[in-house]
Amino acid sequence: MTTDAFLADCRARLAFDLLSNTWNPVVLWALRDGPRRPVDLRERIGGISSKVLTETLRRLQFNGLVDRLAGPDAPSRVTYQLTALGRTLLAPIDAIGAWAFKYGDEVMAAQKAACTPESQSPPSTC
Repeated sequence: MTTDAFLADCRARLAFDLLSNTWNPVVLWALRDGPRRPVDLRERIGGISSKVLTETLRRLQFNGLVDRLAGPDAPSRVTYQLTALGRTLLAPIDAIGAWAFKYGDEVMAAQKAACTPESQSPPSTC
């Protein structure tokens, strides 16, 4: 096993890949209080299409982070819940959120400064 975070088979890179997808941590965080139906997740999250939510839930299920539960009386009544493994990501997601709350204004100020006409070479994201 390697500990080099830049190698494709490194477990740290796997974790970074899981958290770097915009919607993965958002959906995991939205499930922190218990099972939810997709329509409830969309309302809670906002700004996510049904298609993207479905793709995200499938990806999280594939990675063992959420379980898909079909109701016994109505198979169309599907809910999703965090697995024990999925719950282990709540603390890192919370830490990243706390960092963003504390330093987000500084990051946005740096972005704004980089996009001013006075900057030497504005990034392509301006």
